[in-house]
Amino acid sequence: MSPMIILGLLVVWLFNSVKILNEYERAVIFRLGRVLEKPKGPGIILAFWPIDRVVVVSLRLVTLDVPPQDIITKDNVSAKVNAVTYFRVMDPIKATVEVQNYQYATSQMAQTTLRSVLGEMELDELLSQRERINTRLQSILDKQTDPWGIKVATVEVKHVDISEELRRAMARQAEAERERRAKVIAADGEFEAAEKICQAADKMQKSPMALQLRYLQTLVEIGSENNTTTLFPIPIDILNILKEKVKG
Repeated sequence: MSPMIILGLLVVWLFNSVKILNEYERAVIFRLGRVLEKPKGPGIILAFWPIDRVVVVSLRLVTLDVPPQDIITKDNVSAKVNAVTYFRVMDPIKATVEVQNYQYATSQMAQTTLRSVLGEMELDELLSQRERINTRLQSILDKQTDPWGIKVATVEVKHVDISEELRRAMARQAEAERERRAKVIAADGEFEAAEKICQAADKMQKSPMALQLRYLQTLVEIGSENNTTTLFPIPIDILNILKEKVKG
């Protein structure tokens, strides 16, 4: 065999054996069908072609958009909910060996988990407790994907789509609730004002001069606004005396 042929074969072997991996990539190597204990990379690695097969796995954070899911809440309300999931590969060997396609499997698991978790909640909880729902989704999905070497960082519910009739009913309910709170606040104000008036009356009853000072203060306030008005205050006690004489 001529040296040129040997050199050509060596070049072909090196071309198929030498791999260059980026900083965020790792190579899972199968040697004669058996996976090596540790992944290789980043940088230049050597895989003995043709006995080695290289599977390159990215370690970057993956953004997975969960498509809208039709759900029925605990209080029998139909809605469409979509979400977004952020995950990354922590163990390239498990992500390659334990599951056929880890991105597709994570997507399907996220859709199933979203439907099952939200189906156990009422519509009010779904709309008002997003943070608790996101935490629960993340915990469940992370536990389910852990055997695949996947770490789910965050799950966020993006949008809840409900029917137009239900939106109008919720708007009417919110308006009625605001009116109820306004009436309750007004009633509480009247109650507090009545309590203060009763307390003031008790104090004036204990000190009769306070009532006279209140008469004079009222005269000053009225006189500053209407200078042509003249008032003659008549104590209520005099009216009570006259009333008793009429009865006698």
